[in-house]
Amino acid sequence: MRSCVPSAAWVRVLLLIACSFPGWTAAPAFADDSEGPPSKPVGRWQDASSGDYRKHLVALQGLTQACAKARNVTSCDPTLVGPDDRIPMGASPNAERRIVRYGWLRILFSRAEEPDKAHQAPGTRQTANPAQNPDQSEPAGRSEQATTSQLLEDAQARLASELEQARDVPAIPPLHNQEREVMKQVLAGREFRDLKQPTTKDTALERFGNWLNRVFANMDKLRSRSAWVGRALIWGFFLATGIGLAVGLMRMERRWRIRLVPTRDTPAPDAVSARDWQLWMGDVRRAAGDGMWREAIHFLYWAAISRLESKRLWPADRARTPREYLALVVPGDPRRDRLVSLTRTFERTWYGGREAGEDDYRAAEALAADLISGGGAASYSGHPAQAVAAEGGTT
Repeated sequence: MRSCVPSAAWVRVLLLIACSFPGWTAAPAFADDSEGPPSKPVGRWQDASSGDYRKHLVALQGLTQACAKARNVTSCDPTLVGPDDRIPMGASPNAERRIVRYGWLRILFSRAEEPDKAHQAPGTRQTANPAQNPDQSEPAGRSEQATTSQLLEDAQARLASELEQARDVPAIPPLHNQEREVMKQVLAGREFRDLKQPTTKDTALERFGNWLNRVFANMDKLRSRSAWVGRALIWGFFLATGIGLAVGLMRMERRWRIRLVPTRDTPAPDAVSARDWQLWMGDVRRAAGDGMWREAIHFLYWAAISRLESKRLWPADRARTPREYLALVVPGDPRRDRLVSLTRTFERTWYGGREAGEDDYRAAEALAADLISGGGAASYSGHPAQAVAAEGGTT
């Protein structure tokens, strides 16, 4: 009579299948766990890099081969598989991670501890293949009752395939932190302080320059085909240069034509001669009568300047400083020395702040009378009014 009580080995296998069922459905390919963030597995797992993951696969290949040869408890211990690997899905430092589970290999190792006949219960058919992906169909030519030895061979093939896929994953690029710090120190130097991003104007100028380069390149190609293009360019250059020179000479000639400015019959409104010199002399007499010798010398100087300017000694276009009036008199003019003396007296008393007395006024009066009369200061040294009467009245 055939016993209906399952053997101890089958009970152990069923318990391991029930406990490791979530890990059974984990796919070995990278695309199976790539959808969504990985959830925390039921069993134990460890964070591993791509290199650590490949090393683990190589170690599992060796354990599977040793288990297939020995088929004992020591070589096929499920604890030798180790924890699951949580590996990055990309090459970036912050890439998402997925979990590669090895529950199927632990179950296979537990079954491989006994011979193949011990795993076949009477009246049962083994249709599940824990060494194959549950999403894939059974390979052609494989019997429905695969033995443990065959499953171990399939496990070795599966581990080799996963190792080949893991080698195609790019390694994590180095961070280059040291190089980055060196570049920051270099860019912080004085020679890089004025660096700035290109503006819209710079971009537009660059585009315009590129367009000119293309135009000249096309013209060069056209010149190689037609000889007249080169001659037209040369003569066009000469023509443009001649026109530019002509325009420049015309503008220079207009600047040189200063004599075309119409002369004035009357002095400019801001000129000294716009006020008659006799009016200045009236101010002289009033200031001298009140004993204000400094103001009297001031009026004497401007009376002489107004008289000389009214005689066209210099053009009465604008107001000038005393030193500028002296510069307008030619060195050989006999009136220059007397004008220099009168100018010095005026500057010392008026601009220099020096106190003036009656003697200073009399000396300045004699110089002004000589300049107003146009010479013969010795004959008319008494008063400027005598020089006016001797000259024949007013001008």
